[in-house]
Amino acid sequence: MMTQLSLSRTVQVLLFLFLLVGGLYIARPFLVPVTFALLLAMLLLPLCKRMERMGLNRALAALLCILLMAGFIAGVAAILSWQVAGIAQDFSNIEGQVVKLFDNAEAYISNTVGIAPQQQEKMLQAQQEKLSGGMGGNILSVVTSITGTLGALLLTLVYIFLFIYYRGHLKAFILKLVSSTHKKQAEDMIHNSGKVAEQYLSGLGMMIVSLWIMYGIGFSIVGIKHAIFFAVLCGILEIVPYVGNLTGTALTVLMAFTQGGSSTMVIGVLITYALVQTFQTYVLEPLVVGSRVNINPLFTIMGIIAGEMIWGVPGMILAIPLLGIVKIILDNIEPLQPFGFLIGAPKEVKKKKK
Repeated sequence: MMTQLSLSRTVQVLLFLFLLVGGLYIARPFLVPVTFALLLAMLLLPLCKRMERMGLNRALAALLCILLMAGFIAGVAAILSWQVAGIAQDFSNIEGQVVKLFDNAEAYISNTVGIAPQQQEKMLQAQQEKLSGGMGGNILSVVTSITGTLGALLLTLVYIFLFIYYRGHLKAFILKLVSSTHKKQAEDMIHNSGKVAEQYLSGLGMMIVSLWIMYGIGFSIVGIKHAIFFAVLCGILEIVPYVGNLTGTALTVLMAFTQGGSSTMVIGVLITYALVQTFQTYVLEPLVVGSRVNINPLFTIMGIIAGEMIWGVPGMILAIPLLGIVKIILDNIEPLQPFGFLIGAPKEVKKKKK
């Protein structure tokens, strides 16, 4: 009898997880902007409260916070656009270096694999014809994707404003869902969840700015052209854990090759990456990001992979702060506390970080 009850409970849990993952996947277009907006609202909330204490009404304070955030993003985009314009001016030189790289690659393949350069060119030409055959559809897909992204961005800004403006109403709704004996615990969960999102996102922003400075100095010393662009790019890609920094560095190494850089320049880029990542891991992350998101590396990686499978790149970006919030919820619900312990960082790791 006990075995049947245990099996029944296991099946129920698995069915719940299956329906949860399926629901998250199907509702991705709706949930991704809402989740981004909720986390960004938590980040802007302290600034909004400070403005309200200065005498501004809630609507105006929320609007000013959103405008400040949008202005910062626009400033970063302007810097990237300025650098891209500089890269476009050097396009002819870069194109010549790319042609040389392809010629060297053709010669290497011909010598090692035995495929003649003419045959390689025919294979590439056939592939290009396949791609060009669906060019109209690809252009339409790109336009649709850009339109959808702009629409989601605008919707996210609207959600941020509404979350900040109606925060008291939303909090009262959550407290109505629990009994009077658990209201204090629910209030602590809401407060701690907001602090996790605020501390993680603000710390991540400060760390990205620090990475811009360090990468900019390192790439400039190495001799990379348009070092600011690649420093900003590497820093921004840091929002995608593990994958982003590798992608940014790979693009910088590729640019070093296309600029005719010697092996010394490429090694310099790799040394810069290694030094910055070491400083980030052992100094910036413990000091700036802090230890509020106490998730052990195993479940961090699993969460990022699961986030990518369900929500794509946005899921990878949201994985860590959402895991931190989930851990707070698990830690405050007694039957779920073992799961909070499971995904949390071991005590020995916490002591080392302190």
